[in-house]
Amino acid sequence: MTEEKVIVANNLTRTFGKFTAVDHISFDVRRGEIFGFLGANGAGKTTATKMLTGILSSSGGYATVAGFDIKKHRNRLKKNIGYMSQKFSLYEDLTLKENIRFYGGIYGLSKKETAAKTGEIVERLDLKQIENTLISEIPLGWKQKIAFSVAIIHSPKIVFLDEPTSGVDPITRRQFWNLIYEAAENGITVFVTTHYMDEAEYCDRISMMTEGKIAALGSLHELLTKYNSKSMDEVFIKLAR
Repeated sequence: MTEEKVIVANNLTRTFGKFTAVDHISFDVRRGEIFGFLGANGAGKTTATKMLTGILSSSGGYATVAGFDIKKHRNRLKKNIGYMSQKFSLYEDLTLKENIRFYGGIYGLSKKETAAKTGEIVERLDLKQIENTLISEIPLGWKQKIAFSVAIIHSPKIVFLDEPTSGVDPITRRQFWNLIYEAAENGITVFVTTHYMDEAEYCDRISMMTEGKIAALGSLHELLTKYNSKSMDEVFIKLAR
């Protein structure tokens, strides 16, 4: 892993009226890293992610993602990142193959490139039997894997995953993390938000958010040692107090 930084945030802030959802957070993410953005629901994870992906403007501070200023270069930023939202962003009234083709076009791939990527995704995930099935008829676990594959169809420098494993069973969660490992091995930096504390063990480094602030930052070993804890659940409870 190189020390090149693909995300740099300095005092990044977002307010909604008098409410501060993200409160002057500063951190960086290195190329090839699996970076866990942990915290309870409402801690500010999704708001921070939306700012970093150019979906939501910041109220203050500064950040660059993949070398692009999130305020000045929002359009260029979006072409260099992948994003998977909590709802997976798939179109329920399109088939699996139609969704892949649609997003291939959105990300600027040629018809030939899109066709090749479609075949690759269908084969890799063993989806041949449901490739012409409407997304609305496909189980949640499969939707999740398809949405992730679509988010990285254009081989972005970094992919943002917002609560990607929410609502699925533990076995499917583990299978999904295998896809994340594969993407990281192929050089894609992974920024993943989650409220499942046990998923911290899958990450290279972890940021723990509470009430809009970064309360802790480091590797799993560093945080367990610093807070004299046996699990990230224990760390979280100590920080939340």
